[in-house]
Amino acid sequence: MSPVEIDLLLADRIWLAVAMLHREFPGRKDFSKDEIREKLSEAGLDAGVKRTSIHAHLKEHMVANVPPSATRYRMLVETRPGYLRLFRPDDPIHPLRQAGKLTKSVPRREDVTPEFHSLLDWYDDWIARQSAPLPVNYDDDPLIRLMGSGREIWAGEHADEYVEKLRREEI
Repeated sequence: MSPVEIDLLLADRIWLAVAMLHREFPGRKDFSKDEIREKLSEAGLDAGVKRTSIHAHLKEHMVANVPPSATRYRMLVETRPGYLRLFRPDDPIHPLRQAGKLTKSVPRREDVTPEFHSLLDWYDDWIARQSAPLPVNYDDDPLIRLMGSGREIWAGEHADEYVEKLRREEI
């Protein structure tokens, strides 16, 4: 890819790079900061940007679950030390990022070039898939598997009658 216009915000560039990684490696849940830096460079998204600025964005400016510094963006989440993924609406947010107005979690479509619009569309689909409830497999639930066990113990007596006997202390 060719270098991106300089007026694209660094936070948007980093978000785009992480989205590219997620789309390229759908089985991965997170990516190291070095992998994100490599993708930024590979995609030409690091043109004209200082390495220290990238570091600050990956450490705190964009990360929803760490204390904010200059910005309160909620674009990434730290899943474990040194690893990040894209933010999802149900992710934990550091309390200091919750104060004030709702902050940015995704680049605005009008702020990125059309070549990246497909990543924004992909993200909407990714969020919908992440938020979809998993089908319940009752065979795997140990409590559900107990349903009906012991039924022979109560075969000759209704539950209400048993409770009445307990109350009269006949048992």
